[in-house]
Amino acid sequence: ARHALQCGVRNILLAPPSYFKNVGEDGLFGWFSAVFAALGPLARGILLYNIPSVTMVPLPLALIGRLRAAFPGVIAGVKDSGGDWSYSEALLRAHGDMVILIGDERHLARSVRQGGQGAISGMANFVSGEIRAMAEDGRDDARVESFVLELLRYPVIPAVKVMVARKTGDERWLAVRPPLEPIGSQGRQQLAAAYDRLFATEPA
Repeated sequence: ARHALQCGVRNILLAPPSYFKNVGEDGLFGWFSAVFAALGPLARGILLYNIPSVTMVPLPLALIGRLRAAFPGVIAGVKDSGGDWSYSEALLRAHGDMVILIGDERHLARSVRQGGQGAISGMANFVSGEIRAMAEDGRDDARVESFVLELLRYPVIPAVKVMVARKTGDERWLAVRPPLEPIGSQGRQQLAAAYDRLFATEPA
C-alpha cells in the first residue's frame, strides 16, 4: 500500500485480516489503526472492503464510524460485497456521504437509487454496457440479476473468467492460479447457455 500510494495510486482497497476469525470490533479497530499508522502521512483514499464470504470477517458499521472519526480524511469509502441488502441499506444510511460501491450486482441499481456511487463488478468484464446502465441510471436489469445466480453456482472468479474468455474468444482467460481450479467443459457450456437464454432479450 505504501509503495502504491507513493506512486500516485488514488485508492487502496483494504479488507479486514482474514487469518483470524471471530475477532471483535476493538481488535479490528486496532488492526486498521496499525495499518494507517504505518502509512503515516501517505494514508488517504482508503476504501474499506466488506467481503465476509472470503475473509469470514464482517465489517461492522460501528467500526466504520470509529475509523472515520479517528482518522479523518483517510477513508474515502466502502466496497460492499457482502450480498446482504439489509447491511448495504444500513451502510448507505449511515455513511452515504462517502463513496459506497456495491460488489453484488443484484443490489447495484437499488443502491444507486439510494445514493450509492456505483460498483466494482465482476460482470462488468463481459456485460459492461448493462452494468454501466445500472450504475449510472439506477435502472434494474433482471437479466443481470438472474445471471448472478448462475455465476454463484460455481466459484465466482473462475466463472467470470469463463465468460470473459467467451466474450473475447481468448481461452487464456480460463487459466486460474492455485488454489482455484478452472471450470470444466460442462460448467462452461451451462454458463454459456444460461447467458444466451437471459441476454437474448432486452431488459424488461
